[in-house]
Amino acid sequence: MAFLCFMGIITGIREDKKQGKRVSIYVDGRFALAIDLEIAVKEKLRIDTELNSERIAELGKQDRVHRCYETAVRFLGFRPRSESELRDRLARRGFTADIIDTVITKLAGQGLINDSSFAHFWTENRETFNPRSRYLTRLELRKKGVAEDVINGTVAGLDDEENAYRSALNRVSRLTITDRRELQKKLSDYLRRRGFSYETVNRTIEKIWQERGQ
Repeated sequence: MAFLCFMGIITGIREDKKQGKRVSIYVDGRFALAIDLEIAVKEKLRIDTELNSERIAELGKQDRVHRCYETAVRFLGFRPRSESELRDRLARRGFTADIIDTVITKLAGQGLINDSSFAHFWTENRETFNPRSRYLTRLELRKKGVAEDVINGTVAGLDDEENAYRSALNRVSRLTITDRRELQKKLSDYLRRRGFSYETVNRTIEKIWQERGQ
């Protein structure tokens, strides 16, 4: 905000073509602030509208909230996010904590941000496309900033034996295996990187080997 006045009259509203749908507001012939066109329309700003310093500050905050919200929605458009992920991203974009709080509250009210829903999405996605252990799934969700009680409720139903088997089948389908030792070598590290225990890995490899008719 380049200029604040105690009381003045809007003398100009100019579209800023370089910044998309934004307009610059001039009070008493001097630049006061730039805001989104949507806010200007909603607030019925026009030539000869009176503005004081408090109102200009309020409009500036509305604009920051609007820009923060639009940034958040674009970020969520790629995939669901945890609240912690979203807060970190918005903070890196330069938005202050009070603006972020306002936007998070709005998004939560719209059902666009919910850590429980995010945790289930993340877990189901992993189970479908890249099965891994309960331990590793828990660790990933913790790194996303999800609360421990939400994590506990989400991973409780995960079956390490089933997920290790499915993961191993997916891996074996792309390999040429000639003996038990080679199977052990190629699957052991692969399954351990997905967080499965030593015992689960060995049982899974044995099951795969037996099913291959060896």
